[in-house]
Amino acid sequence: MKKITRRDFLKLSGLALGSLAFRPTTDGYPQSDSPPPIGIARVTIKEIDLFKEPTADSEIIGAARRDQLLPVYEELNLVYPEYVNSPRWYRLDQGFAASSYTQRVEGRGLHKPVYWFPKEGQIGEIGVPYTRSYRYTDTYGWQPLYMLYYQSAHWIMDVDEGPDKRPWYKLLDELLNVEYFVPATHMRVVQPEELTPISPEVPWEAKRIEVNLLDQKLTAYESDKIVLHTLVSTGIPGMNLPGQIPTETPKGRFNIEVKMPSKHMGDGHLTSDIFAYELPGVPWNSFFHETGVAFHGTFWHQNYGRKMSHGCVNMTPEEAKWLYRWAFPEAKEGVWEQKGFGTTVWVT
Repeated sequence: MKKITRRDFLKLSGLALGSLAFRPTTDGYPQSDSPPPIGIARVTIKEIDLFKEPTADSEIIGAARRDQLLPVYEELNLVYPEYVNSPRWYRLDQGFAASSYTQRVEGRGLHKPVYWFPKEGQIGEIGVPYTRSYRYTDTYGWQPLYMLYYQSAHWIMDVDEGPDKRPWYKLLDELLNVEYFVPATHMRVVQPEELTPISPEVPWEAKRIEVNLLDQKLTAYESDKIVLHTLVSTGIPGMNLPGQIPTETPKGRFNIEVKMPSKHMGDGHLTSDIFAYELPGVPWNSFFHETGVAFHGTFWHQNYGRKMSHGCVNMTPEEAKWLYRWAFPEAKEGVWEQKGFGTTVWVT
């Protein structure tokens, strides 16, 4: 594996936005003669059904499989329109799909590579619907590893020459301390101004977060003023067996004590299997319980308003990032794990 030198920068920067030998995300976009879609949805589980009408009682006319990209022409709420957390439906080019096990993605373009990073690394977000990461070893050369998904967050440590002779970012997995690589054009580097604290002048005791498990809603307060009110997905009640962490979100009064902009959740295995329980790059984590329960962004569903998690409070990546910036302890740029006695959390 060749290390990029300063002499290589000009040459590679000219090549970076050209066609890639490895194209995990830029091929295969849906084509249609219909008016332009309002967005794209990625299927996040093995398979979802496509229906003739926007109801599960309708005729099934097809299926969409994991990581398939669906053009969305309209978003509907026809089941219980008076309830904000009732299921949404997408109108597709042909038929309808429930939105629960999808991810709306906006990143379809390529990004200009960055060629310098601080020694502690810098956070970047996947900026395309998905991209295959690769690991390099002297014994086996380049081998496929995790699929990384839109809005997942990862520590970028450096830029090297990848398997297609173009610039790839070197990522470091904080859980396994393993390096792997993705095309630099598939990531967006998060700028320092995106992580500045929100309302840091508000006193520590004036900020609090309330999570209502019945309504699946989160409310953040500054004194009596509501500054965020949104749907979330909390833990699914399960069998709390001895030696196992409960899957239900714990009730009670807690405090945010650890913040991490990127966290590898799951079983902690090196694998290229897209169906393995591996979630590298879970973004914008604010931990408030000793068992590892956190507020965090979610890229594997958008079923907010219903219980979905193994105990954590699932949020959209945008809202998890807002909470990460707003709550105490104040997270500092370049810090992988910020500790401190932070904002109060009530789970009821």
